[in-house]
Parts: sequence; C-alpha cells; structure tokens
Amino acid sequence: MSERPSEESTGVDSASANSSEADGCEGCEAAKGGGRRGFLFAAGTTLLTVGGGLAAVPIVGVAIGPAEAGDPNRWISLGKATDFKIGETVLVKFTNPWDSPTDGDTNENVCYVRCIDHATFQVFAVTCAHLGCPVEWFAQSRLFMCPCHGGVYYEDGARASGPPPRGLYEYVWRVEDGSFEILGGRLPGLQEST
Repeated sequence: MSERPSEESTGVDSASANSSEADGCEGCEAAKGGGRRGFLFAAGTTLLTVGGGLAAVPIVGVAIGPAEAGDPNRWISLGKATDFKIGETVLVKFTNPWDSPTDGDTNENVCYVRCIDHATFQVFAVTCAHLGCPVEWFAQSRLFMCPCHGGVYYEDGARASGPPPRGLYEYVWRVEDGSFEILGGRLPGLQEST
C-alpha cells in the first residue's frame, strides 16, 4: 500500500501547500498584478497600445481621406471676358483651389489665355508637353517656345517642331455671367489623351 508521505518528510508545511494549490501556480506575481513584474507588464502593454494607436492614425487617414475629400476641381475666375483683347494671348496668374496655409508661393499658378473673340477662348498650361518646362509666348512670331529643348508651338497650341509629342495642354473654360473662368484643381498633363 502506498502511503502518503508525512509533512515532516517533504519539508512543506500544510499552510503553504494549501495556498499554492488555491492560487493555481507558484510564482505568478505578474498574473496577479503585483510586484515589479506586474508593473512592467502593464506599462509595456500600455505603451505598445498607445504607440500602435498613434501609428494607425495616419494609415487610417490615408485610407479614408480620399473618400471624404470633395472634388478639388473648381471654377476659378480670371476676370471679365471683355477684359481680354481679341487676337491677343496673355499670361494670367491664378491661385490653385486646393491650397493649404503652408503652400506659400507654390499655390500660385499661371496660364496663357488666347482670346479669339469674347465668346471663344483657348487657355493653355504653361508646361511644355515634352518634359514640363515652362513655355514662353512670343507675340512677334506668334509662337510659344520652350527654352529647355527647343519645343515650338503655334498660337493655337498645336505642336510646330521640336521634341514635344503633342500640342500644349488646355484648361476647360467657360463664360458665366460675363466672368471668364477656368476649371482648376487638376492641372493638365501627360496622362491626358490627345
């Protein structure tokens, strides 16, 4: 018959044996929340939770931002339609509609407005269709010329010579209650079809 060893032979008194059985494990101060180990566990968990939350904010913003953002395209007035002289092409400055307080001068943009008559206009982006250098209007020769690689465009924006693969990019425009406006918000560029 097997007998249970006595308390004297095992060296464990009955009070400590009963307490460790009741707690479920020996040396689990962290699980009980007591002591230095418990404090460090709680502090580490809190810091990881806060850090994970802070890291998630920009990720969620990037994911949700485009869905909440409105259409950046807005009609921008460039003045009255009668302010432009028939047969002339002029450089006009306007402010981008998607500006922010930190943009400074970068939210200022320019375009060339060609007035055919007070009901017909052409509005060109100043960027060359080759590599995006700014083109210049030469009224004497009635040509747009790119100083970077020698691209030349006729006064109607069509490609005349040089490396550009197409004519100048054009803005959409309208005359609303006598005000001449262009659709700003998205600059014309290479992604647009010819």
